[in-house]
Amino acid sequence: MYPAIVDFDDGVSVGPQSDSGERSGDGRPSVSDIGKIGDLAAESGLRRIHVLAWRDLADVEAGGSEIHAATIASLWAEAGIDITMRTSYAQGSPPESVRDGYRVIRRAGRYLVFPRAVGSELAGRHGRRDGLVEIWNGVPFFSPLWARGPKVTWLHHVHEEMWPMVLPPNLARAGQLLERRVAPVFYRSSRIITLSESSRSTIVERMGLPPSNVSVVPPGVDPAFSAGGSKSDVPSVVAVGRLMPSKFFDVLINAVARIRESVPARLTIIGDGYERDRLERQVSELGAESWCELPGRVSEPELVEHYRRAWIVASASRSEGWGMTLTEAAACGTPAVATLIPGHTDAVDNGITGLLASTDLELSDAVERVLLDADLRVRMGAAARARAETFSWHRAAHDSLAVLAAEAQRSR
Repeated sequence: MYPAIVDFDDGVSVGPQSDSGERSGDGRPSVSDIGKIGDLAAESGLRRIHVLAWRDLADVEAGGSEIHAATIASLWAEAGIDITMRTSYAQGSPPESVRDGYRVIRRAGRYLVFPRAVGSELAGRHGRRDGLVEIWNGVPFFSPLWARGPKVTWLHHVHEEMWPMVLPPNLARAGQLLERRVAPVFYRSSRIITLSESSRSTIVERMGLPPSNVSVVPPGVDPAFSAGGSKSDVPSVVAVGRLMPSKFFDVLINAVARIRESVPARLTIIGDGYERDRLERQVSELGAESWCELPGRVSEPELVEHYRRAWIVASASRSEGWGMTLTEAAACGTPAVATLIPGHTDAVDNGITGLLASTDLELSDAVERVLLDADLRVRMGAAARARAETFSWHRAAHDSLAVLAAEAQRSR
């Protein structure tokens, strides 16, 4: 029987420090941190791990799932594991490259990547492997049908509500059927890793997967996201993510527009995507150019500065495995206002580090409340920062590997 949450055997607490209480000067885990991952890999015989993913971090539409995969892969590679990530073609990127110590193979388009990646694995074109990680992002690679040896599946959340937002009705229904009814049949004996307890509950309930097979490994927070500087002179809301339907940035724009009579709030939506034109039209129709901006993608230092200066970070998303932007902002001392959905309920401690809302009206009211109440805002910001310090990418990398290592030891 596997636990729902993977813990260190030696009971090391999670926090901003390493197991030895030290951290390297650039904020990355110390030698002892990486050593624990390397030792675990060596003990379980995981010298070469292949990762199958729909998209790569270099993709123009990369989001939280790609950041998560890239960060874990880089830490595994730093620990001495040979990592190969197979994904689809990314615009402007070479078919093969090395990023942060691990190999990336980008071939085939959005749909053909699934059969072609499986075919390449079966033909051995990616080389030998001791373990396999499949990232199930809506459409699975069906690894239980063809992959021998130790394997795990990363499933961040159920995409049921997202299918109608991105596909025509017939295809959307087919996608929902595939995800909820067809594919789970083949994964009932598979080890699944998800990011949050709420996502785990949804996966078990809607997909019918055995609870004992689904482990929770929360993501970490990059040390670059930290408190500093000063807050904006005017009430400010920041939202970050891909500009896509499931993020419902239009709802957020309307929410801020509604409260501007009582509080002169400004809204900054950071990110890019195919919804940009529609959102820009909405801003124009509302005459909101003076208080709502869409700067597109920004550098990490710029993003940190936006988080630090914002009074709150907001998300109107309807589907998340966690809500990493909320935790990044929390690390900068900024409280959150977000939708009450699986993932957000783990990223935000409702009433302590931020507020969660069930409806669009509640979301607008919550934004107004936090912007108008300085004491509440300061108290939640401090609590958010303290909680963010309990999340570690090193722990996420170790615990994710521990699930695969348990499979390797069991298979032996």
